Amino acid sequence: MNLSEILKGTQYRYEIIQHEKPILTREDGSDYFGIEVGQTAPTLILKTDQGFLGAIISGSREKIDFNKLADLLGCSKVKLASPGEVRKATGFDVGSVALIGFGLPCVADRRLFDYDFIYGGTGQSTSTLKIDPRALIELNQVLTVFD
Repeated sequence: MNLSEILKGTQYRYEIIQHEKPILTREDGSDYFGIEVGQTAPTLILKTDQGFLGAIISGSREKIDFNKLADLLGCSKVKLASPGEVRKATGFDVGSVALIGFGLPCVADRRLFDYDFIYGGTGQSTSTLKIDPRALIELNQVLTVFD
């Protein structure tokens, strides 16, 4: 199912914004959209001893505590997936993983819920999804929200 089909049924407000150049960093997104860096919401793909999963994080997070995530998820090890693993697990390239509909269970950063809207990937490098963060819970397989 593609992103438009997934979004069609949601009660939450959203917009798919087209842009000419890819937005590859939180700073680029913040500057381009005139938003707080915390509203940028990259989807990272993690490799665990229990398989792959997504982590939707706030751009305000300087680093991810993989040990804390491992404890939260009951995994012995958590690390970033390689670009090849990301492509194989999701069908997307690193930097373009969709915020919604990437096909894996995921965890979501509690900080994202402080905003009316967050901005993340669509699977295309030249478009961005602006959406109410509460839609993450409805439209993804969110295992937990982490601090």
